[in-house]
Amino acid sequence: MQFPKELKYTKDHEWAKIQNQNVTVGITEHAQSALGDIVFVDLPKPGRVLKQGEVFGVVESIKAVSELYAPVAGKILEVNAGLVDEPAKLNQDPHGTGWILKMESPDAASHEALLSAEEYQKLVESL
Repeated sequence: MQFPKELKYTKDHEWAKIQNQNVTVGITEHAQSALGDIVFVDLPKPGRVLKQGEVFGVVESIKAVSELYAPVAGKILEVNAGLVDEPAKLNQDPHGTGWILKMESPDAASHEALLSAEEYQKLVESL
């Protein structure tokens, strides 16, 4: 499994691509692999303000239902509406076209709490 070094990660298996105050969020390759074939994604509405760690949606696969947690605090700017019709994008390209939402997150302190790719790799290996 690959965990891109430019991303930050949570212990709940979400990733965050941080570019100044803009953050793109998705689930990790490990998460999609553990879930299996994803068949449904419940997306939040743009404009919603999230606290770090707050549940913002659900991913359903043929194996399980899993909640999605905000990796950082901030306001949702955009959701990947393409996932509604093609939830399998999360399996095919979890770190690319399978992104889930984009946020504005000026809370740099919440960014600091995220794991590096190396730290996340160690977490996954310990599971």
